[in-house]
Amino acid sequence: MNTKYFKYLFMGLSVASLTGCNDWLEEETPGITRLDDYFNTGSQSAAESIVNAAYTPLQWDFGSTYCAEWFIGDIASDDALKGGQNIADGGDYYDIDNFKVQADNDMLLNYWRAQWTGISRANLAINKLPELKADDLTEALRTRLLAEAHFLRAFYYFRLVRVFGGMPIVDYIVDSSNKWYPVRASVDDCYDFIVADLEEAEKGLALKSAMGPDGLGRATKGAAQAMLMKVALYRKDYPTAKSWGEKVVKSGEYDLFGDYYDNFTLPGENGIESVFEIQYMEDDMSDYGGFGFTRGTFTQILTRSRSNNLGGGWGFNRPTQNLYDEYEPADPRREMTILTPSPADMTNEAEETYCGNTYISKKQGWYNKDNTFSALAHHSRGPLNNRQIRFSDVLLMYAEALTEVGTAADLATAKTLLNRVRSRVGLAPFPYSATIQKTTKTFTDTQADLRAAIRHERRVELGMEGHRWFDLVRWGIAKQTMDAYIAQENDEAKQQWGTFVEGKNEVFPIPTQELQLGKLTQNPNY
Repeated sequence: MNTKYFKYLFMGLSVASLTGCNDWLEEETPGITRLDDYFNTGSQSAAESIVNAAYTPLQWDFGSTYCAEWFIGDIASDDALKGGQNIADGGDYYDIDNFKVQADNDMLLNYWRAQWTGISRANLAINKLPELKADDLTEALRTRLLAEAHFLRAFYYFRLVRVFGGMPIVDYIVDSSNKWYPVRASVDDCYDFIVADLEEAEKGLALKSAMGPDGLGRATKGAAQAMLMKVALYRKDYPTAKSWGEKVVKSGEYDLFGDYYDNFTLPGENGIESVFEIQYMEDDMSDYGGFGFTRGTFTQILTRSRSNNLGGGWGFNRPTQNLYDEYEPADPRREMTILTPSPADMTNEAEETYCGNTYISKKQGWYNKDNTFSALAHHSRGPLNNRQIRFSDVLLMYAEALTEVGTAADLATAKTLLNRVRSRVGLAPFPYSATIQKTTKTFTDTQADLRAAIRHERRVELGMEGHRWFDLVRWGIAKQTMDAYIAQENDEAKQQWGTFVEGKNEVFPIPTQELQLGKLTQNPNY
């Protein structure tokens, strides 16, 4: 958040607080609703609107530049290259791709501001909903809406912490400039805060099956439990992660689609495999405005092939050869994740080749299984939801936790969960041998190989869905993996590569404009 958002949020209050010698300066401006008055005279509709507003920043992927999280989760990792028309297209993303990023990176600034706006709106709901007096607002609904706000605040904080490290803990309404910012808290303190919010959310949220059609896209009990498991994995608290994973899996609320690719279609949105996803819709009245200007997403046009034969997009987020080679030859997910255009598909081969790479991210480009595509109602925005947590992700996180706990019974259950994901796409159960990275890899029936097999499965099951970078960091293998990856890249890609510094590049710099607001300190070595 910056002073611009602060100004817009509180400009009504500032007008009412002006004082002076003249009587007219003491008169309240007609039509101004004070914050306390709104919550004293609100209604059920008002309560729902406040919480709905806290969901909205999840959708924001364009402010003054594009700031979808996959610009970090995919292209910072070994799964994707920046792409675009050429090397110069998208300097902010180039720097993230090649570990040359600086604090003046606008992509990071916009990402930061979107999350902090979400936190601000969640704080408004958490602090004021208990005071809302409305005859038509039941206590059951108030409880659920408060739980959703707690979930959202935790979700935004989690996104910030894993990108930037420790954040200021702000659990109140910022209604004056001297309340912004407190100092940064530690990562552990932030995770304590996130867990407390998620536990509060889990108590008050409804099951997905109880939400009904009007509740699609809202946070549910299963989403809070899945996030509690994920946070526990980040903290290497494997018994706690195991406990939360068991709750999600045994709830009976979720299952795998029979067809893997149903996850990346409009009919598959909010389906049986969806634990939490960011909602988008077709918006033919969209434009190229920034935060809050549309209900669609830029991701489809950003990631589609630049060829008019394949959607006429902008060609960002190109899957690497390394990701392609990670798939077993018989794994159908490779062709469902990576579109390989033929020479006939390409209308301008020079523009459609980036560092020798012509692969296209198929899932987020809103392609059909046969590589046909739907026209966008407006060129700038697409309608496909962003699947943040799928049930297969939950199964693999749960399997990971069980593997690290490591009892014989836990290892047996972890194998069952891993094989459930593999059997959906017709692959052999663990333990197995397969061609991976063009060599034969044998996973034996040991804890170490089960761990390696689960990590492999996460990469291919969730490829190009924005998870890979964050997995590498939390496993503590980011540097060794990225150094090994770039060593086998083509010469053109190697020429762009910066230096990965361990202890620095696992997080990104605090944006300069945010540092200038006052009390924040920069991450080490930036």
